[in-house]
This record gives sequence, structure tokens and C-alpha cells, in this order.
Amino acid sequence: MRSIRRGALAATAGTALLLSGCASSGTDDDASAEPMTLQVAAVTSPMTDVVEAAAEAIDGDYEIELVEISDYVTANTILNDGDVYANFSQHVPYMESFNEANDGTLVGVQPVYNFVIAFYSKTLTDIDDLPDGATVAIPDDPSNTGRALKLLADEGIIAIDPAIDPFTATPDDIAENPKDLEFLQVAITQLNTAYDEADLVFQWPSHIAALGLTPQDDGLITELDDRFALDLVVREEDEDSDATEALKAAFTSDEVRDVIESNGTITVAF
Repeated sequence: MRSIRRGALAATAGTALLLSGCASSGTDDDASAEPMTLQVAAVTSPMTDVVEAAAEAIDGDYEIELVEISDYVTANTILNDGDVYANFSQHVPYMESFNEANDGTLVGVQPVYNFVIAFYSKTLTDIDDLPDGATVAIPDDPSNTGRALKLLADEGIIAIDPAIDPFTATPDDIAENPKDLEFLQVAITQLNTAYDEADLVFQWPSHIAALGLTPQDDGLITELDDRFALDLVVREEDEDSDATEALKAAFTSDEVRDVIESNGTITVAF
């Protein structure tokens, strides 16, 4: 069994860039050479589980070191800065928002799994019982803000300005709010805390699982949209490298498929 290296963010940017450059060249013909280490950042399970499964499957010329990160912005920042080779923590719309806000050069190279997103409530068992003036907690990043508002609009709870692409909507684009809902925008990693205070909370299954909840059993409104599949992400300069091709093969391996199919909240996207 291939060993899996796990590490905190210990590599310097220069070291990571050196690894990236060497991996891209693909010119080492020495059969006795040590495997090239590719650091891949991920935030939480099942993302980390997928990275570990990919590490079991990757071509022998490479090995994967899982770098666990506490939040999604940091996972993108360290990748954009060259401190890791790749990350697996986001969908492409979130990545594109990061690129736009940070002059980033990140690119999604392989969708890996889809996941069911949902709204949850600590006090309600039916969305029809959402009271007037309720507090609704949604993510504060643009791509997930729009996704959450569109989900509410699809349910007929609010209406979004028809001139706006609903996936880019913000609370300012709400044209009708008959229940006079109050929207609280927080980071994805803080939405579990909001669950104790808000009447309705939008959350990813990977995070709500910490509260013992699943979208299938506890979601009041659910959605599965493959445009939000979780993607393997690298920098544009590494998009076509041999190392990236090896990562793509590993992240679409039988080992990864087994991890995804054993998790009831995600589905294979490759």
C-alpha cells in the first residue's frame, strides 16, 4: 500500500514552486528517482478523504501530501501563491470568484463529486412554517450567496430581480420578500454556529455533518446541481503538466470512486 504523507502548511513558497516546476518538466528518466511530492490542500472530510484515496492510486512517479487547511480562502491563497501544487475544496464558481477578487490564476481541471446542498432549521420541520421576519443565514461569498438565494426563489419564498442572473444575486437583488426575511451573511465555516441562532441556515453537507445532520434526512429545501461539482484545482501554468495529468488520473480512480460511493451525501462527477 502506498504511504500517504500528511502535512501542515510547512513548505515555503520557493520549495513548492520548485516541486511544481520539476513535476511539469517530466524529463527525469532515472527509474530509481524518488517520487515527486505534490502537496494538495483540502479543508474537511469528505474532501480530505478523497485526497487520501487519490494518494493510494497515484502513479508511482508521484506521491500526494495532504495539507489540511481550516478555510477555503486560505486554500486558494496558498495555491495561488505557489505554496501547494493543487487543492480540492471548491466548485468552479467559487474559484472564479476568488480569481476575480484576487487577480488569481487558478483553474479547475477535473470535477470529482457532486453534493446535495440544503437549508436547515433547528426549530422548523417544514419550510412552509417559516415565520414572517425570520432570520436566514447564507454564505458571504458571491457564488454561494447566489446559489442560496436562487434555491429560496425556486421554492417561491422570495423573488429575484428577473434582470439578474440568479446565480450572481445578492440580497440587494431580491425583488419580492413577502415574509420580510432578514438575511445574515457569514463565511461557510461559520454557518454551523448560525444554526443555533437563525431560523434557517444554508450549509454544505461536509460541514453540517458535524451537527449530526444530512441533507437527505434533515434538509428543508435541497438542491443538486452539477455546475457546483467539487473540482481538482491547480494554477494555470500547471494545467497541462505531467504532474497534473497524474493527479487527474488519481482523482478519477477506483479508489476515489469507492470513497464517494460510500458517502450518502455525494455522487460521482466523473
